Amino acid sequence: MPRTAAILLAAGSGHRMNGTVEDKILAPLGGRPLFVHSATAFAESGVADFYVIVYRDQKQMLELSAYAPTPALFVPGGEERQDSVAAALAALPPDIGKVFIHDCARPFVRVDQLIALHKIVLREDAVVLAHRVTDSIKEHRADGHLKSLNRDKLWAMETPQVFARDLIDAAYAKVAKKKLHITDDAAAVELLKHPVAILENSHANPKLTTPADLPWFEYLLSQSQS
Repeated sequence: MPRTAAILLAAGSGHRMNGTVEDKILAPLGGRPLFVHSATAFAESGVADFYVIVYRDQKQMLELSAYAPTPALFVPGGEERQDSVAAALAALPPDIGKVFIHDCARPFVRVDQLIALHKIVLREDAVVLAHRVTDSIKEHRADGHLKSLNRDKLWAMETPQVFARDLIDAAYAKVAKKKLHITDDAAAVELLKHPVAILENSHANPKLTTPADLPWFEYLLSQSQS
């Protein structure tokens, strides 16, 4: 029976934190490192049989190892996010059939969402967690004109994103062959013209990006625990 793996991305540079924390993935949130919130949700959900933790440097790896779910393999990250994902995919054991990919800078992923995503990927081979766009979005064209986009069809991508292993392997191989830059894994699968299911997220699942996010994250955590 093929197993399911979870790739937990923790190697981001965090340069937009402007030095307010030494490592945003290990920044304290509710008295625990940010990484622990994602790792705990995955462990409690039971969706993964194997973990690949993508780390930035040896110091970070040693700290992450104290909190990582098991069994886990640690893989050094690359220059860009897509390089880190490609390295993690290459390190997976051959019996892995499905793969979760999650940015650990998003600590609010929920156990019930992980279970739902796992059920969907068994049917669809590709599914992403996402939320509907509520702002008015416009395209600014080269001639200076604006074009309104239909927000009813627009979704903001989140993680986890989950795929059949052969599908995401083929997608990343195509990214490498075409020397493309992508910012999420679904963009790689789009190149294969494969459909991607969406699990709508009605809960806040932001990504820690700037120092101003930290007090907001503390507030969100307090609300989720009340």
